[in-house]
Amino acid sequence: MTTADVSGAPDDLGGTPGGAAGGPVAARKAPPSRRRALAGWAICLASALLLAFGIRAFVFQAFSIPSTSMVPTLDVGDRILVQKAFFDWHQLREGDIVVFTHPPRDHCGGPAGTDLVKRVIALPGQTIYIDGRRLREPYLPPHDPLGPPIPGATRQDPFHVPRGQFYVMGDNRAISCDSRFWGPVKGSTIIGRAVMLLWQDSHPDFRFF
Repeated sequence: MTTADVSGAPDDLGGTPGGAAGGPVAARKAPPSRRRALAGWAICLASALLLAFGIRAFVFQAFSIPSTSMVPTLDVGDRILVQKAFFDWHQLREGDIVVFTHPPRDHCGGPAGTDLVKRVIALPGQTIYIDGRRLREPYLPPHDPLGPPIPGATRQDPFHVPRGQFYVMGDNRAISCDSRFWGPVKGSTIIGRAVMLLWQDSHPDFRFF
């Protein structure tokens, strides 16, 4: 729609100057059909904005990485797209990157109340050795230091993940504050699963996980 479509008075209002149909009041007043058209466009625009914000809030959301705990996969300032709607934590698999609310037992000194990003290592009911088989982790460097061990767990007596909870760890195992420090996270606290990398190394980098 051009500017001419929404401003000014029609050329053929008719009547003589000052008459009932062509006086100053009629010239300033848009016809009812035009007002309805403008109202329709306003409603469409408002609906589009509400839909856009609704998709952002309830379907997908971009998250910024706050620390180096996910290096080399994700570094500080990288941005990921997280699926929130139609997300079911029962469908998570080992290796998925997830965003979850801050664990109440986290005393590692990071920003309080922020959402965290980690990788799922073990599912509910599994042991930390993934039921006797070693988890293949191609996202880790070949000689990545593992960092602190799982508290109280041995190969003979591995950690057993409780029902409805997930054992999560950062890819940067040497420095990551994760389930080794505050235990597994409840599935109900997981906000969503990372589906795409949006920004990395200070430039756009669209890549699916």
